[in-house]
Amino acid sequence: MILAAGRGERMRPLTDHLPKPLLAVGGRPLIVWHIDALRAAGITDLVINHAHLGYRLVEALGDGSALGVRIAWSAEPEGALETAGGIAHARHLLGEAPFIVVNGDIWCDADFGAFATAAATLSANGDLARLLLVDNPPHNPAGDFVLRDGRVHDEADGRLTFSGIGAYHPALFDGLDPDAPAKLAPRLRTAMREGRVSGAHHGGHWHDVGTPQRLAEVDALVRGER
Repeated sequence: MILAAGRGERMRPLTDHLPKPLLAVGGRPLIVWHIDALRAAGITDLVINHAHLGYRLVEALGDGSALGVRIAWSAEPEGALETAGGIAHARHLLGEAPFIVVNGDIWCDADFGAFATAAATLSANGDLARLLLVDNPPHNPAGDFVLRDGRVHDEADGRLTFSGIGAYHPALFDGLDPDAPAKLAPRLRTAMREGRVSGAHHGGHWHDVGTPQRLAEVDALVRGER
């Protein structure tokens, strides 16, 4: 699942007429970078949620066939449903096996194939989630969670930043109203206290494309490497 329902307030005025995942990096929309990477990893059945200017996403990507994938769309009300709420809203499209979720407003060179292989062990290990963590960027110096011996903990010292890439067992969202907003972090913290969250560190490129300045920086980076 690719999360693409956010309003992108910090990205205004660019997002006044275009949803943030369609903003271009290196000549391609952010969301297309994700789709290409997922397809290259053998992941071709995708769910994408949308709210703000969602029709623009549907117009741009359609059923995904032009990009070699199959897209099921999950429409949300204007204002969206937060991360956990959006996943719960789309749960009927996601099936009963663990699934990968990617934030639509990041740019990252993570190996989705390796992450999917590890995520497939969630059920066997009794875990509810697996998170990809990255070094803390300047805009999040305190980090989010601690990674130790392959497990993720809600502790204060030595935190890394959650990348916005995770794998989840559907049971993590049990009890959520599919039509009500809900945040993901409280669910993850509960699962961490139960010892049911694994994780890995990504040391490659990762950028939260949350402001026009960061968008320009990532665009320059990508164009310089191409």
